[in-house]
Amino acid sequence: MSRVKEFNLPDLGEGLTEGEILSWLVKVGDTIELNQPIVEVETAKAAVEIPAKWAGRVQSIFHAEGATVEVGTPIIAIDTDPTAGPLETPEPTGGAAKGSSAAGEVAKGAAESGQNDDAESGKRTPVLVGYGPRTTAAKRRPRKGVAPAAPAQPTAVPTQPAPVPAPPAPAPVASGPSTAGNGHSGPAGGTRALAKPPVRKLAKDLGVDLTALTGSGPLGSISREDVRQAASGAPATAEPLATALVSGPAANVGVHREQRIPVKGVRKLTAENMSRSAFTAPHVTEFLTVDMTRAMKALDRLRQRREWREVRVSPLLLVAKAVLLAVRRHPMVNSTWAGEEIVVKDYVNLGIAAATERGLIVPNVKDAGRLTLRELADSLTDLVQTAKAGKTSPADMSGGTLTITNVGVFGVDTGTPILPPGESAILAFGAVRKMPWVHKGKVRPRQVTTLGLSFDHRIIDGELGSRFLRDIGDFLADPEAALLAWT
Repeated sequence: MSRVKEFNLPDLGEGLTEGEILSWLVKVGDTIELNQPIVEVETAKAAVEIPAKWAGRVQSIFHAEGATVEVGTPIIAIDTDPTAGPLETPEPTGGAAKGSSAAGEVAKGAAESGQNDDAESGKRTPVLVGYGPRTTAAKRRPRKGVAPAAPAQPTAVPTQPAPVPAPPAPAPVASGPSTAGNGHSGPAGGTRALAKPPVRKLAKDLGVDLTALTGSGPLGSISREDVRQAASGAPATAEPLATALVSGPAANVGVHREQRIPVKGVRKLTAENMSRSAFTAPHVTEFLTVDMTRAMKALDRLRQRREWREVRVSPLLLVAKAVLLAVRRHPMVNSTWAGEEIVVKDYVNLGIAAATERGLIVPNVKDAGRLTLRELADSLTDLVQTAKAGKTSPADMSGGTLTITNVGVFGVDTGTPILPPGESAILAFGAVRKMPWVHKGKVRPRQVTTLGLSFDHRIIDGELGSRFLRDIGDFLADPEAALLAWT
């Protein structure tokens, strides 16, 4: 049995077929442990860190950062017994035949990644995890704006213990970040700045040329701060389009004055889901304006309690509790249209829409209706922090039954949200503002918000939707009285 094992890109959940390599967390020659995170991959669901399947030493890395790789394709080779001495013969990397040393054979082997030997016929059958044998070789999607380059050649550790020589600059080596030139080899033998996708997007938005910057991050990578500093002193030719529109036609913003953003990953999945939902479920939206003065005072008293002083407490916590209690009174709201039947769920996986750098995602708190108020507060805090860090797992974004979108954090009063696929209701929570309000027969300044409830009219009729929204409003108007009456 070969001691060098190739690790394929796994199926990260719900039939995802490909992922984009955001960053390698290891490099060729590193000694790694079992379950150590080795690579960060972005799928249509989220960015996730993938752990090592074996302990050992990194022998080869088959794909560079930014490459889109199909599920089941080898991405890294690991020597599982590095203490056994040097390898007797060069191990195959990325599916290349043994004993092949010519550059053309290595490139051919890299193109045949993910193939297994057929002992009887001597042929190779590419296998895609979870989908059975494939009859065509995996193809790598070309990147926009980059000239086609030679196939990436896997870099292997020398068989004798010796320092790994630095690869020549023009060679398209896919063995992780290089410190030479602060980037990877790029088209026409130039260098490609070392920066993560969010930093590249920021640079594009601000009109900053990454190749002209010197990175201050790890291994010479370019950080957001590097981009912002460059943008603050950038000449007129690097001005963003918004600045050019303000300054008038005299400003030089380049030849095209257009920005093209690839639709992929989370943004692509969100667009597909919203389009499908908008044109399959008949949406109805109702609005309710609520005096939340008592609710805001209740939050202040809660924060002052000793056991709550270290807990993040926001109005969203009370809105979430109001929704969960209202579902108990109107369980039909927490259901799914299944064609010939309506599936009413006895559990609430409460989704919270979160805006991230990669787009809108909706992670959910599992079985939120069974949580205490303190447990719900901790779960909401963890959910939001994980989403902002870009670490939400696909499992946390699947199985949602009811959703809240907190548009109030952007200063918006309310909206008409679109239902997540498979759900029958979504609540928009608007900004809490101090407004004139008639209270006890007099006009007084009160803390007021507006709620917007969109629902699937195949399941929820006007009466049920109105009663559900009214109960949420009653709870927020006087949460302490509602808790005593409803629980």
